[in-house]
Amino acid sequence: MIRTRLNHPVIKRLLLIISFCISPWAMGDSTELELLGNKVEQLRLAMIDGDSKALRALSAPQLSYGHSSGNMEDQAAFIDKIASGKSDFVTMELADQTISISGDVALVRHKLNADIKDGGVPNRIHLGVLLVWQKQAGDWKLLARQAFKYPPQAQ
Repeated sequence: MIRTRLNHPVIKRLLLIISFCISPWAMGDSTELELLGNKVEQLRLAMIDGDSKALRALSAPQLSYGHSSGNMEDQAAFIDKIASGKSDFVTMELADQTISISGDVALVRHKLNADIKDGGVPNRIHLGVLLVWQKQAGDWKLLARQAFKYPPQAQ
């Protein structure tokens, strides 16, 4: 009896329609996750290279870029500080990255370990970072970034 119901033409069509509807979402999610991972890597490299053209292409004009110190920058200030070398990322490693997507917004979290020169003064930083990406005109753009210091670890 079950076999007869599953072979019914209406049920077959319904199952076919459901499979077509579900599979693009599943593939889209993994494709979008991979695409966002690549965008984060492009951002990391552009920051190390001080590449203003790439930084502009990856970020939204509405960018709000928050530092762990509490300083905030817009897109122009963020790009100028990196491209001019005022804030020079010598190395940058990202670890424990997670990406979640909700519609046209994606949240990326990771740990950032970097050797930097701020105003020519070398420093090693260990921060948590939240990146907010938004799909604008079909392309993921960095809309916001907030870094934070981890609390001191008990000894």
